Amino acid sequence: MTLNSDLRLKIAEMVKRSGEGHIPSSFSIVDIIDHLYAHVLRVRPKEPQWSERDYFILSKGHGCSALYVVLHKHGFLTDEDMLHYSTAAGRLGGHPDVTIVPGAEASTGSLGHGFPSAVGIALGLRIQARENRIFALLGDGECHEGTIWESANVASNLQLGNLCAIVDWNGSAAQLMPRDDLPAKWRAFGWETQVIDGHSAEELSAAFGSLTFSARGNPKVVIARNTKGKGVSFVEGHGKWHHRVPD
Repeated sequence: MTLNSDLRLKIAEMVKRSGEGHIPSSFSIVDIIDHLYAHVLRVRPKEPQWSERDYFILSKGHGCSALYVVLHKHGFLTDEDMLHYSTAAGRLGGHPDVTIVPGAEASTGSLGHGFPSAVGIALGLRIQARENRIFALLGDGECHEGTIWESANVASNLQLGNLCAIVDWNGSAAQLMPRDDLPAKWRAFGWETQVIDGHSAEELSAAFGSLTFSARGNPKVVIARNTKGKGVSFVEGHGKWHHRVPD
């Protein structure tokens, strides 16, 4: 059975009910996000602005239904929130809104914006001598935005050892840019780099369990070889299901 089949079903139900959402992109990242909230992040669901929390930023904001089902599972969001996803009566939109969504740390929609925000937060927290850790999840297509590499360069030169990027390497970018060695690029920018199967509980556990964080040090990146639409055969891959609503 596919990992987190129950969360994938909830994503499909949300998108069907509202008529809005990116199912394949959400299926690609839901295993990573759930692992982070279940085993990695220091958070308090009933106190989302807890000063000692770890920060998670979904830079590829169109995959937010994956974030929402995980936030609901771990107590940040209510059943009512989920029922009114992408409706005028609710607070959960097609992209996360930091001003109204508990647990959202940045408003992300236009690709290439969330990761620079994470770098800024990481620097700000270090200036304040705080030990919070920052995690940002990016898409591989998003990694063609210039802001990503400008930010990666800044983070490496400032030695932001409290920062971890995660790349959803599901092959979307390869449709237009097939010659792209993401691990080599991140290493060239001075980042500690791992490549894993982002749908394997064992590899997720090993990768995130091995990370060490410090006020100063090399930032880290976990590059996850994922499958867009993972778990449903006719949705997997790069086709008409990118922004399609099921009947």
